[in-house]
Amino acid sequence: MTALDLSSPVAVVGTGTMGQGIAQVALVAGHPVRLYDTVPGRARAAADAIGARLDRLVEKERLTGPERDAARARLLPAGTLAELADCALVIEAVLERLDVKQELFGELEGIVSDDCLLATNTSSLSVTAIGGALRVPGRFVGLHFFNPAPLLPLVEVVSGFATDVTHATRAYETARAWGKTPVACADTPGFIVNRIARPFYAEAFAVYESQGADPATIDAVLRESGGFRMGAFELTDLIGQDVNESVTRSVWESFFQDVRFTPSLAQRRLVESGRLGRKTGHGWYDHGDGAERPEPDTAEKRQPPAYVVAEGDLGPAAELLALIREAGIPVRDEDEDSGSRLVLPSGGQLALADGQTSVEFRDVVYFDLALDYRAATRVALSASQDTSPQTLSEAIGLFQALGKQVSVIGDVPGMIVARTVARIIDLAHDAVAKGVATEEDIDTAMRLGVNYPLGPFEWSRRLGRSWAYALLDDLHLRDPSGRYAPSLALYRHAHASDKREGTAP
Repeated sequence: MTALDLSSPVAVVGTGTMGQGIAQVALVAGHPVRLYDTVPGRARAAADAIGARLDRLVEKERLTGPERDAARARLLPAGTLAELADCALVIEAVLERLDVKQELFGELEGIVSDDCLLATNTSSLSVTAIGGALRVPGRFVGLHFFNPAPLLPLVEVVSGFATDVTHATRAYETARAWGKTPVACADTPGFIVNRIARPFYAEAFAVYESQGADPATIDAVLRESGGFRMGAFELTDLIGQDVNESVTRSVWESFFQDVRFTPSLAQRRLVESGRLGRKTGHGWYDHGDGAERPEPDTAEKRQPPAYVVAEGDLGPAAELLALIREAGIPVRDEDEDSGSRLVLPSGGQLALADGQTSVEFRDVVYFDLALDYRAATRVALSASQDTSPQTLSEAIGLFQALGKQVSVIGDVPGMIVARTVARIIDLAHDAVAKGVATEEDIDTAMRLGVNYPLGPFEWSRRLGRSWAYALLDDLHLRDPSGRYAPSLALYRHAHASDKREGTAP
């Protein structure tokens, strides 16, 4: 099944920001486009707005004048749904209410031909439920564009329970012909991105709620150590706390209140107070005129240790050994079977976050995961009230000698980046095992949809087969609510390399 022919008219119902963006994408690709909105005059206003954006594309030399003029000639506002009768594809971008969408498509089915592809841009509702009452549900798909649609490349092509593979393939190929990067997924709560991204927000909020660190520090660690473009607090202020919390709540409820997707009480209080982020002037941060952005907690200058003793290779943090030597700090190597860690002159130990707490051990400081320890500009350390001040001081001084700013957070198992990445990896493996999408499509979706520095499976390969499972298993022992219980899919992945020949016991 190939993409729609460029001569085929495409209709967009709903002319808000998303509807206009989708219409612009189809228009620039070369289709005749019809715009419809239930509010009189809104379709005409949307056409004018799209025309103005085409003018700006000409100014930026992304379109020629003749291409703009031809596109404008192909763009027609529609006064009634009946004017969409000859369209080959109708995409809705209306209110996120199931009854509204079902009523719309019920009307459309009586107008368009049986081979017209019907698509919803929903981000949170069930594609199966929206199309469930249709006479021909096989031609109904989800085409989830990301905002702003003309700029962001990702499109999730969602197959409902009744969607025919031929129609899903046509939708996929059409999105690709429009210059987008489509990924195929089954109709599951949150699809790919909004399902697998939940821990990015949830774990940051959980660290804050446990008084492990303040929002500015958590955001700085996610950016400067984890390599994420924005931290969870600043990103949700940009998205809107009400919007982000609504998606989280929708996924949680759709999964029958699965504890892995539990919404944040602190975020709920923000929404209740009307502090929705940038659009209201205040969210986690104050966005009012003249407001100063709070600085992350950063440790004062300390002396580096005279030497360190390396026991093991530090696993995913092995690059630190080269950095320490380059900084002129002697590294004494000792072969030990007891784990991967650094021993400081004080006798205290420095270990990569593993899901355990510092208070469990005599004198241990944990350090957080980094996307790239050489490029990272900040590293988080975690210590308990029982940690020796000298050990903590040496740990701070060591990372400062490597050119890193250091944030000391509370005794948080799994810290910030490590627990976030581990949970993202777990949800990704679980999604593949349940037929939601392929590994490749999940990695593509998370890189392009939310700008992650690596896809979950890229992280998993880099960190090692058993890393995420081991960290979550330790976290689950310390928080047996089920939130951190590794999925069966992750368990199988972690133990696959340990298979032994023989029969089951």
